[in-house]
Amino acid sequence: SIFLQGILSAQQQFQAQAADIILCSAPKTGTTWLKSLTYATITRTSYDDSTSPLLSKMPHDVVPFMELDHAHFSTHRHLGIPVLATHMPYSALPKSVIDSGCKIVYICRDPKDSFVSLYLFVSKYQKSQNMQTFNLDEAFEQFCQGVCWYGPYWDHVLEFWTASLEHPDKILFLKYEEMSDDTILYVQRLAEFIGCPFSSEEEEKGVPEKIVKMCSFENLSNLEVNKNGKHRVGGTENAHYFRKGKVGDWENWLTPEMAARLDQITMQKLRGSGLTL
Repeated sequence: SIFLQGILSAQQQFQAQAADIILCSAPKTGTTWLKSLTYATITRTSYDDSTSPLLSKMPHDVVPFMELDHAHFSTHRHLGIPVLATHMPYSALPKSVIDSGCKIVYICRDPKDSFVSLYLFVSKYQKSQNMQTFNLDEAFEQFCQGVCWYGPYWDHVLEFWTASLEHPDKILFLKYEEMSDDTILYVQRLAEFIGCPFSSEEEEKGVPEKIVKMCSFENLSNLEVNKNGKHRVGGTENAHYFRKGKVGDWENWLTPEMAARLDQITMQKLRGSGLTL
């Protein structure tokens, strides 16, 4: 309910500006990583890989969530950090986000890995709160039927994919797997898209490489704040946001039949869209 209340509040109150950058994603598709890379890229003239707030604060604290923190977004604007994140579907975004023409960056992921990551994340949270947990089969069935925090996964991805085709200058559509394969290239594309491309001097000094290294799973997951702290919303342990970050880890959790079913649903849902996951 806290997310739904936040969405309704943001739709009624949030006023986007043309210079804003909204990071969008379905839950557990690379949100924490995208926040880190974007924040480090935008603030690189103020901080470096030894002074960045990312070293002492978790990514969800340096890049607020629209549906949870939009009342505090003006503070970030004043600091020159106009970056905000949301899990809202494209059709649920506040009208001002679309009308302002601000930049939107969307990241998606193989549904199999997304489901496993989401299932394990929620299970850890439920156990920490002494709540009843779903077993894997129950959770899988719900995911396949589209029962999820922010609606069916495939609808979420398709809305942003379609919008990115219509407005390629305003929406950058990213895939987690492709970013994992060549992170430096995609950080360069990200920097160019949000209006702060790396200079040739920065390229020579290896600034993109330093950002990628600082924001790597290995580095972030081993920081004290991400190993022991708790997130201010719901008291979720920060460590729960850093599980593995591996492409293809679903193989350790899903049976071949489960994987085949998700692949079949994905093919059906995305047919004719030009998108593959």
